[in-house]
Amino acid sequence: MESAFSTDLPSRIRFRHLSCFVAIAQERNLRRAAERLHLSQPAVSKTLGELEALAGVQLVERGRQGARLTAAGEQFLRHAVGVTQALESATAALMGSTDASAPVVHVGALPTVASSLLPQAIAHLHAQRPHAGVRLRTGTNVELLTALKAGELDFIVGRMAEPDRMQGLSFELLYAEPLALVVRPGHPLLTQPGASASLQAVLDYPLVIATPGTVPRHHTEALFQTHGLRLPAGVTETLSVSVARLLACRSDAVWITPERAAADDLAHGQLARLDIVTSGTKEPVGLLRRSAATPSELASAFMELLTELAQTPD
Repeated sequence: MESAFSTDLPSRIRFRHLSCFVAIAQERNLRRAAERLHLSQPAVSKTLGELEALAGVQLVERGRQGARLTAAGEQFLRHAVGVTQALESATAALMGSTDASAPVVHVGALPTVASSLLPQAIAHLHAQRPHAGVRLRTGTNVELLTALKAGELDFIVGRMAEPDRMQGLSFELLYAEPLALVVRPGHPLLTQPGASASLQAVLDYPLVIATPGTVPRHHTEALFQTHGLRLPAGVTETLSVSVARLLACRSDAVWITPERAAADDLAHGQLARLDIVTSGTKEPVGLLRRSAATPSELASAFMELLTELAQTPD
């Protein structure tokens, strides 16, 4: 995509324009951006108008649903975030602030990843760097990608998305995992001859599955459709691994989840995996970051650690 901006824009732009634009992009609301910047909403609107006049293109669409970036705004944001973060880091270093001596890495992760790979990685990071901070944010892949593009996160441990959502982002594969159907030890599906291998038999028990619009949910629906079955009414839909896990441990519910989310419980005998083939449900998980941004030394070290640990999940 060709740049929509004037070649003399860098000499005319001011830091207040960038900080205002980044705040609007991250908050997705002019009022919240104004509160964050300790300015009035008219002042924020005026500064944004100045920036758009300088750029000669609309960067933000205002509406009842808040502020949404245009295509040009998305393009500009990738660079504006890098500039503001670099200047803030340089200022902190010059002032000798505590933030400069105790860096923080901002990480986004899918709930299933946050409950499996991330705890081990954070423990290893703190063993190597006791003063390093980790700020972890979980959410759907779409939510995390939006936050990453807005500069709120250094990187994500997540999944690939549609090409338009991946614009300006890079993806590095960590692993691929299929779905697993897990239950408590002693579950009837484990003790009835042949029942544990029947997807039809699973429908006789409460199901715990991912929410609509997520990759695990799509694969769950496709798995049942492949066998000529449909998801029943009355399923529990959640992205909370802790809730799903407890339902599986304390009832006859069948939890359908990416296998690594249940790996620790399976290894310690707290849950058992049903002998049901889930071919076609394997999905890659990897590191996503902004292509144009240079990660901090801490973020780079943490990504290297995640890459190492992903190869040895046990």
